[in-house]
Amino acid sequence: METMTEDPPLTFPSIWRHKHLLDLERLRSDELHAILTTAQTLKELTDGCRRKLSLLSGKTCANLFFENSTRTRNSFSLAAKRLGADTVEFSSSGSSVAKGETFVDTAKTIEAMGVDWVVTRHHTPGTPHLLARELKCSVLNAGDGPHEHPTQGLLDILTILQNRGPSDWMDPGTNASELLSGMTVAMVGDIAHSRTARSNIWGLKALGAHVIICGPPTLVSHRWEEIGFEVAHRLDDIVQRCDVLNLLRIQFERQYTRPFPSVREYAALYAMNGDRMRRAKEDILIMAPGPINRGVEITPEVADGPHSVILEQVTNGIAVRMAALWLLAGANDAAAG
Repeated sequence: METMTEDPPLTFPSIWRHKHLLDLERLRSDELHAILTTAQTLKELTDGCRRKLSLLSGKTCANLFFENSTRTRNSFSLAAKRLGADTVEFSSSGSSVAKGETFVDTAKTIEAMGVDWVVTRHHTPGTPHLLARELKCSVLNAGDGPHEHPTQGLLDILTILQNRGPSDWMDPGTNASELLSGMTVAMVGDIAHSRTARSNIWGLKALGAHVIICGPPTLVSHRWEEIGFEVAHRLDDIVQRCDVLNLLRIQFERQYTRPFPSVREYAALYAMNGDRMRRAKEDILIMAPGPINRGVEITPEVADGPHSVILEQVTNGIAVRMAALWLLAGANDAAAG
């Protein structure tokens, strides 16, 4: 049974002034650091995201999802409830949207019910940015097409810091732009359709990591090289150099043509398996945003092995979303006051 614990002192970071969380591309390194340290603090205060606080009691979070979701929707709901907030769940199936109501009108109707945050997922890039202009409450992007998924990027980075970051990474005086300096992180797979990849790429770069973007030529554009990223088309060429591998799911639902001859060929060239693990660094970190396709981007022995932190990522998702809700609520209250 969940218990509501007495609220501990939690200092609001003075550098955080954002009312919305729409992407990571435009956040500074110190702002990213503020979210990550807040997430870690809240994780510890809630005993690993299991206990409840009343920091956001009286506030309401609305989940407006126009695409299917299991992890992200449930994670945001749990995050809100862990901090004492109420939740409203919305699904486009069977809603007024199916009767012809516009996306914005639906969001405004939900907002009029007295919500403080709208968490939205939509297949069209830029949709959360549109809502941020139309609504008075805070908007959180839970994935807009292939554009960005900021909280997924943050939870991935938090997992890296917990496992491979410097011991003083939470120190408020740390140079956030060099937090991951000297670390090589590879995003492997369907870069073209992955909003997770984009959020990771921008966040990792801001914190000083060396990012390698790896996948089939049809899914990894060389234009990434023009803005300072390393591009590779063979996992075997880079696996020995990597400190972290983030293995992305092939998003067949977003593809109109098959970008490679077969799933079997993709697995042969890009799946992290036992043979590649034996050639990798001894302390390599294996990540995957989920859902994972066993035998495609990762084999069971690797997914369930000692280097895998896939389930840690899920727990950290709640911590990051608690931090985002708390920070946006504070910024919104300050703006209203």
